[in-house]
Amino acid sequence: MYIVGITGGIGSGKNAVTDHLQKLGITVVDADVVAREVVAKDEPALDKIAEHFGSHIITDNGELNRTALRKIIFSDKSAKTWLEQLLHPIIRESIKQQLHNATSSYAVLSSPLLLETDQHELVDTIIVVDASEELQLTRTVKRDSSSEDQIKAIMAAQLPRQDRLNKADIVIDNNADLDSLKKQIVKLHTELSRLAEATK
Repeated sequence: MYIVGITGGIGSGKNAVTDHLQKLGITVVDADVVAREVVAKDEPALDKIAEHFGSHIITDNGELNRTALRKIIFSDKSAKTWLEQLLHPIIRESIKQQLHNATSSYAVLSSPLLLETDQHELVDTIIVVDASEELQLTRTVKRDSSSEDQIKAIMAAQLPRQDRLNKADIVIDNNADLDSLKKQIVKLHTELSRLAEATK
């Protein structure tokens, strides 16, 4: 199976690209969704998290208290490291399994941490969805109702824009409108289908 990795900074439009590819019949495995699945109610990883951090990390209905966990890992670096060491291999295995089960002409791994983790090793082609930092900020503030400072902090914690671009095999420029983006996606889909066919 030909695997395409798609990444981009917050507000770059990565989801708009993957949503459109899904409409074209392509299997998209979203690393963020997988990360939520592996800590869902009754999952073994959730028990290990509760064992390590205490039962207050679980809500009354048996789910992960994300706010409580976020507070811990933002204030304690060793807690963040412990959590990553637990979850990253589990997330990676689940991603591999889902990509392996894909039935479309190629499959997409959509991940904000594609280049920061070893997830990029799972893909044949790296696509970066790119937008100017001003646009990233404007779009995210509008979408999430978060403050500019919060978004800037997230952007600062992500891989710098130029570093992402340097690692890209293909760049999707999302500095214009949705029509322009859709035209690029249709061209991209044709190109990826051709690449997937050529590697069979």
